[in-house]
Parts: sequence; C-alpha cells; structure tokens
Amino acid sequence: MELQNYTSVMAFVLVGLPFESDLRRIIFSCFFVMYIINVSVNFCIMVIIISNATLHTAMYLFLWNVALLDICCSSVVVPKMLIDLASQKKMISFYGCMLQVHFFHFLGGTQITLFSVMSYDRFVAIAYPLRYMTIMSFNSCVCLVSSCWVIGFFHALIHSVMTATLPFCGPNEVKHLFCDVKPLLVLACADTSINLQVVTRVTGSFTTTTLLLTILSYIFISKFLFKIKTSQGRRRALSTCSAHLCVVSLQYGTAIFLYIRPTTKDSLDQDRMAAILFTVITPALNPIIYTLRNKDMKKALKKLCNQCTA
Repeated sequence: MELQNYTSVMAFVLVGLPFESDLRRIIFSCFFVMYIINVSVNFCIMVIIISNATLHTAMYLFLWNVALLDICCSSVVVPKMLIDLASQKKMISFYGCMLQVHFFHFLGGTQITLFSVMSYDRFVAIAYPLRYMTIMSFNSCVCLVSSCWVIGFFHALIHSVMTATLPFCGPNEVKHLFCDVKPLLVLACADTSINLQVVTRVTGSFTTTTLLLTILSYIFISKFLFKIKTSQGRRRALSTCSAHLCVVSLQYGTAIFLYIRPTTKDSLDQDRMAAILFTVITPALNPIIYTLRNKDMKKALKKLCNQCTA
C-alpha cells in the first residue's frame, strides 16, 4: 500500500515561537546574524584548512568535518525558520517535513559520533605523541570520518522511515520550530508507543554510548597528564582538549535534554528553547571556541589574510 493511503495530511503548519510581531522581528534579526556568523566563520575554517599544508593532519581533518556539519545542520533548519518568522504562512510539505527529520538526525548523529573520534584523536596525541602520525594516518582518519557519516545516516534512517509510515489525518500543527520526531508523533492518529521507545532507547543509547566513549578517552588522557612532570607540558596538553570539551558539553547536554526525557506538553515547549541552542547558537559558537584557542588556526588565518591583501 502506498504512503498516500496511510495519511490525509499533505502539509504541516510549524507553530514556531508564539511571540508578537515586534518581538519576532528582533528574534529574526538575532537568528539571521547568528546564521551568517555560523556559515561565514565555518566556511572560512574549511578554506583555511584546505589552503594551508601545515594543517593537513588528523585533528584538522576532523575539524573540517565539524565545520561542514555545523553549516549543514543549521541550514536544514534555520533558513526555513527565518522564512516562517518573516511570514504569516508557516507551511511545510509532508515530504519536506520528513526530509527535515532525516537530515537533522543524520547530521546531528554524525556530529556526536565525530566528537567521540576526536576525543580518541586527542588521547593518541597525548599518550603516544611519537607514534601519532602512524596511528592517525590519512587512511585511518578517512575510514573513521566515513564511519561517522555512515552511522549517522542509518541512525537517522530508522527515525525518518518509522515516522513517515505513520498515519497523519489531522490536526497538522507541529508545535515546534521545525519538523522533529517527538512533535510529529503527537499528531499521528495511531499508537506511537513503539516510536517513542525507539526515540528514547535508540537515540538515548546512541547518545549515551558516544558520550561514554568520549568520557573514557578523557579518563585515559587524565591518566597520562599526571605523568607529565612540567606544568607547562600539562598546560599545553590541556589546551589541546579544552576547546573540544566545551563543544562536547554544549552538544551532548542539548541532545540528552531533547531526546532522553519523556514527552509531555510542557517538555515540547522546553524542547523549542533547547532546539534554538542546538541549531542556531551552538553552530555559531563552535568555530569561535575552536579558533580562539588554536594558535595554528590563528597563524593560518593571518597568513591567508596577508595573501589576500598582498
């Protein structure tokens, strides 16, 4: 039986942020500025890494992918959100909604998996500095990055397929800023207990597992930090991890808040605020956190600026 026979809803209305028009203009301006910062700074990071041969290492290959994911993940949600803030009609087609669900979870899942890989990379750099280039060879890094994208894709496929095959026969108002699994399950005219269990258990287990792997890497890192005798050496080692720890805390904190809690009417309202952090603020902060604490990136940026002005 075709998908159309299961559902009579061909479009959804995104409720978004329930504010007055004057306040919506201010929010629109803030979101627009944050999105421009996200895209321009992350794109700049990607260009710097590609153009500078000294940055062609495992750490910067991972950082290049983080910058790409920040741009893509935000672009799945924010442009449509800005259009909705500026207009009265906040419609999204059924298939557009399902695509938004898939790509949001695909890119988000890839990103948190990549953070675990990056923590392992930091462990190898601190624990085995002389063997680092051998362990984290180009081929190994490509395999690790590819695995992150594949894992993220199949994690998202579970949610998008299970959500798309549910019957939707009205109402069609999604009480969220964009199409996500939990707000859509509320609208389905069928038993969604299995879907809710999948969201909580699969996404919860996935997020928790990658988080535990990240924490495990840092436990081993702390063990090796105690072996470094000089305070300057310990400071240098910690500086390579501090930016990653800040970004991981923001990303995992939001993901756990969004997908591990049980769904209630109040929780869906709270999810909107958390979603703003996840899709608007964090992607704009990530490149700033990475570049401000990174001497190599600052040198490469200065060199690129000198070449452009010469």
